[in-house]
Amino acid sequence: MEILSHIVLGLIVGFLARGIMPGEQKMGWVLTCLLGIGGSVVAGVAGRVFGWYAAGEPAGWFASVAGALALLFVVGLLRGKKA
Repeated sequence: MEILSHIVLGLIVGFLARGIMPGEQKMGWVLTCLLGIGGSVVAGVAGRVFGWYAAGEPAGWFASVAGALALLFVVGLLRGKKA
């Protein structure tokens, strides 16, 4: 059940990040879900590095969306689009 909740929350975070980022991001719902989950992981790791989160503590909503935005920015750079 925990995996299903991570997938649903990743999908929500991914859609929020895609809605905030200007321009068109051509990706389906599976990549959007992976973007959200990856954003949460990036935010959690960055939070532990900077001392914002303890080990095992999940990243918050805002941090997860910020992590997904960072990943979306990097994907745009790798695809050759100007961000």
